[in-house]
Amino acid sequence: MAELKNDRYLRALLKQPVDMTPVWMMRQAGRYLPEYKATRAQAGDFMSLCKNHELACEVTLQPLRRYELDAAILFSDILTVPDAMGLGLYFEAGEGPRFERPTDTIDAIKKLSIPDPEDELGYVMKAVSTIRRELNGQVPLIGFSGSPWTLATYMVEGGSSKTFEKIKKMAYAEPAALHMLLDKLADSVTLYLNAQVANGAQSLMIFDSWGGALSHTAYREFSLRYMQKIVDGLTRFADGRQVPVTLFTKGGGLWLEAMAETGCDALGLDWTVDIADARRRVGHKVALQGNMDPSMLYAPIPRIEEEVGQILAGYGEGTGHVFNLGHGIHQHVDPEHAGAFIKAVHAQSKQYHK
Repeated sequence: MAELKNDRYLRALLKQPVDMTPVWMMRQAGRYLPEYKATRAQAGDFMSLCKNHELACEVTLQPLRRYELDAAILFSDILTVPDAMGLGLYFEAGEGPRFERPTDTIDAIKKLSIPDPEDELGYVMKAVSTIRRELNGQVPLIGFSGSPWTLATYMVEGGSSKTFEKIKKMAYAEPAALHMLLDKLADSVTLYLNAQVANGAQSLMIFDSWGGALSHTAYREFSLRYMQKIVDGLTRFADGRQVPVTLFTKGGGLWLEAMAETGCDALGLDWTVDIADARRRVGHKVALQGNMDPSMLYAPIPRIEEEVGQILAGYGEGTGHVFNLGHGIHQHVDPEHAGAFIKAVHAQSKQYHK
């Protein structure tokens, strides 16, 4: 493997000194870029793009050609794992992801098998190894998965949900069934992420998109407990260096201390959290990633630069901060505004790393 030319992102996650704050964006390879839209049209549809390792590599690299980002993230989807479990994933126009066979009974859960990441998810591993090769040491490659709770919400509901009625009913009326599902998912995700590391991923991120829908106690029981199980089972050293792990619960600002106790290296913050407060609470234990509101990228460029300055000042001096948005970049953002955001982070952050 080529030697890493820019390891700023990995160093910040491990709270090692850096010359400036590293930056990348969730969904940086995506619908806001015209070149992405062209590649997706070439693939035919979203899942065909995910399953073609050469095209998945192409869209992963597209934002790096435009911007001086400090990391690449594998182009894939969090629902690859449930799809590999045989649920029949498809995408409906305007409706988002749907499953032909929802996992909403204990009998359906019992029948689920844990997918072999090199077999049923081999297309993801081929994408990881291709991207790692093509990056040629330019920046590190982030691998990722959805959290067990988040994957379970789609599997039980049969797709996206605003109320989470079916899975919450299962959580409170049939908790043993949900725990069985979450346990299988935790095992599947651990294997999946470790296979990504074996194929070249240099950092890992777990997206708990829907953990914030849970009550205070239910979050610990149904979400955090299973992310903890994954963290305990991950490969944390490869290619002669540590493989940092970031946990991100959208709407998880209440639980930062508990998340930091899992042994992860970093926590992702959404835009509702004050980064200065988050650093006071957990910054001695973990690095922090975030957390500008993605909608700020619609603002005039001087306002974007001002917001970047405020967040950098909120975190303050020293390492342990990876700048990011508080969630994925919106599809209608002007790519020039994204570029101005990235430049502002690098330019304004040097003063905090003397």
